[in-house]
Amino acid sequence: MFRGFYTASSGMIAQQRRTEMLSNNISNANTPGFKADQSTVRSFPDMLMSAVQKKGNASLENGFNPSSIQTIGGLNTGVYLQETLPNFMQGSIVETSNNTDLALLNGDLPTNAETGEQASVFFTVQAEDGGQAYTRNGNFTLDGEGFLTTPNGNYVLDDENARIQLQNDDFKVTKNGDIIVENQRVARIGIAYSETPYELAKKNNGLFFTPNNTNLPNAYTVPNISFSTEQGYTEGSNVDSAQTMTDMMTAYRAFEANQKVLQAYDRSMEKAVNEIGRV
Repeated sequence: MFRGFYTASSGMIAQQRRTEMLSNNISNANTPGFKADQSTVRSFPDMLMSAVQKKGNASLENGFNPSSIQTIGGLNTGVYLQETLPNFMQGSIVETSNNTDLALLNGDLPTNAETGEQASVFFTVQAEDGGQAYTRNGNFTLDGEGFLTTPNGNYVLDDENARIQLQNDDFKVTKNGDIIVENQRVARIGIAYSETPYELAKKNNGLFFTPNNTNLPNAYTVPNISFSTEQGYTEGSNVDSAQTMTDMMTAYRAFEANQKVLQAYDRSMEKAVNEIGRV
């Protein structure tokens, strides 16, 4: 009976974590460049239960008699939230008319034949430790020294991994990422390419990192791909609010169902202790 407690409680924990993930998606439905998380729920490995009894003289030196094994059956030990992966589908493009805002548009990017996941491109920014981080949030601004930064203060890097410093916001960005000031090319927005974006680690503030902190390749040098930048626009979140709310209700109902099972087990144990124990 106690196994039922563990099975129901594991279901509650999995649905609680799924609800938290979906709540985070909903809260970032209007965050530029946000990529919605997706969860994978799977069961713990099944166990095959058998009863071993000693009957007569053992046929083996260690006392184990194969003929005395009685199969009881399989036992599932519950479920757990295996992992969460971002959905890198491109969000809607929103016009802001702000010169420092940039949207990154996927063009012709390859798709993995086995997983069905499409490759992706990212703006390259400087992480707090001085390394590289990657984002799709092009809601940039100029700081007090004229450096192009993310909303959280990360420096935007050019295609040579240097910070981009400008005199003011009177500049143009071409579709191929060139920054033009007074008809002169002064820098090029750093764009990184990831063939397997689902392997990137997602952290706070919409930043992505490689698992081993190595730099992604420069997207401008990767052959047979296409992408473009659009000035005065940002990429919106790819959260489907209606579907996410439906998924949240489903997760909540599943949590409630496991809760009812747990309460039923609790009442059964109460009777076993308080009533059957008197007999």
